[in-house]
Amino acid sequence: MSDKVAVLVAGSWGTALASVLASNNREVWVWTRTEEQAREINESHTNNRYLPGITLPSNIQATTDMKAAVQSAAAVVIVAPSSAMREVAGQLKEHWNDEMLVIHATKGFELDSLKRMSTVIAEELGCEEGRIVVLSGPSHAEEVVRRCPTTVVVASADANAAEAAQDLFMNTYFRVYTNRDMLGVELAGALKNIIALGAGMSDGLGFGDNAKAALITRGIAEMLRVGMEMGANPLTFAGLAGIGDLVVTATSRHSRNWRAGSMLGQGKSLDEVLSSMGMVVEGVRTTKAAYTISQKYGVQMPIADQLYHVLFENRDPRSAVEGLMGRGPKTEMEMMPLETWEQWHT
Repeated sequence: MSDKVAVLVAGSWGTALASVLASNNREVWVWTRTEEQAREINESHTNNRYLPGITLPSNIQATTDMKAAVQSAAAVVIVAPSSAMREVAGQLKEHWNDEMLVIHATKGFELDSLKRMSTVIAEELGCEEGRIVVLSGPSHAEEVVRRCPTTVVVASADANAAEAAQDLFMNTYFRVYTNRDMLGVELAGALKNIIALGAGMSDGLGFGDNAKAALITRGIAEMLRVGMEMGANPLTFAGLAGIGDLVVTATSRHSRNWRAGSMLGQGKSLDEVLSSMGMVVEGVRTTKAAYTISQKYGVQMPIADQLYHVLFENRDPRSAVEGLMGRGPKTEMEMMPLETWEQWHT
């Protein structure tokens, strides 16, 4: 089996995963759209736009030629933004073969169709969705490239594919668990970005730790409701892809979603926030998708609803929080239907 792995594309997370693979002595080829970025990675071993001040392993080779990146690779890791996933997967189809392991590490939905990234990739490649692997969990690129201890999860309906991905990435600082609930892992990874936006907005408004703790906790309940309605295992939301990723994304200075929410809370417009970030903030697109999903499945998502009004209908952030606090009385523990409880406890 070839030691070559292709990574598409060279953003911060794609570069960080390439660094993990390179430290595992893989032959790593990173595909990028620009000659300038490819030249920087090859000659200076840096990617300063996305990971300033970091020196990359010398066994990472960058190219703008997707055929050169993918040819003879044992695995392809796709880390394109959700908005570009269908285009990148479509370009991959010409160079992909069904012996290659396909892993994606993108957290979001295709906005128009509300499809998960594994579905989009499978449609473009013409393969079974169940053979694709999703990588998720609490993992800031800025810490991974510095080899800080990190733990993630890889999920696939195909246990052999998940274990192959585990073997590919696992090392002394990057611990990898497997999970069969690909649906739950993808939903949790996408939906937690909404709650992170809300936590950042709360901090930007100066509301303190009590408010943020409430947002995170009720956010988990919100994620769980929609996940169960769509058929995910509720236990997945208590794991690395759920609580783990939510905590790190909703509390860390490295989180784009938290930073974007904080700026919104300080009074900046969405256009100002996105312009100053200079990188994709997946939570913005996911909020729009979740607003539609909540209506489609008849699931209450009050945090996502209020953020939708702030992001796309110019509602004042303070007014949105007051809207959440002013909702009618509720019980904390929503009852799980008996048949659902029995499904996951037998």
